Amino acid sequence: MVFGLGRKAKKDQAAEADGLSAGAETAEEAVDSSGPRSNGPFDESEISSRDGYVDLGALLVTPSEGLQLRLEVEEATQRVVAVTLDLNGSSLQLQAFAAPKSEGLWDEIREQIGQSVGVQGGQVEEIDGIFGSELVAKLPAGLPDGSQGYRVARFIGVDGPRWFLRGVLGGAAALERTAAEPLEALFRQVVVIRGDSPMPPRDLLQLRLPKDATTTPPPGSPALQEPERGPEITQIG
Repeated sequence: MVFGLGRKAKKDQAAEADGLSAGAETAEEAVDSSGPRSNGPFDESEISSRDGYVDLGALLVTPSEGLQLRLEVEEATQRVVAVTLDLNGSSLQLQAFAAPKSEGLWDEIREQIGQSVGVQGGQVEEIDGIFGSELVAKLPAGLPDGSQGYRVARFIGVDGPRWFLRGVLGGAAALERTAAEPLEALFRQVVVIRGDSPMPPRDLLQLRLPKDATTTPPPGSPALQEPERGPEITQIG
């Protein structure tokens, strides 16, 4: 698994995208099978240990063979605003937000994403996916030969206790279910660390680089490298 750091040009720029561990298995066992998130993603209260996860602050992510992690950094503030999981040529961007106790955010956010995509000249389709209602967005994009085409992104969202987790699938995973399955499995195993501090709804939960990540690690450890800049995707807030 490889770690990398990405950059964001300015504060209001759109967020970017284009075998499970024993800790993750423990999460599944800890949740009532009748609950709305019985198969994940999970709240920190629903796991018994953080062992076996990559600790990114507000998110715990399950390691996987060939997985690369890119932390997207807001240039103006140097704040980490998203983590992107790259696997088998596809990507999954993750962002976690504070949410109200009494209601979720996903219904409202889907509408907002649709409006944003429309303003950019794109199209959006709401579909029924494995996480409930999802959005497939097609955004205009220039092709290498100079012609005009589309870039496709699939938005998934899950409302948890006082948090909302959004995923954006890019590459083949945006359209092909087979290609999406490994990243969907990783999304299910994500654990959200909301914390007890009061936060306005839609505020980003704080992410950070794992404490043991280094630029030249010993064999078998994650490496830190500068990735290429990813395509732009809309951000809520």
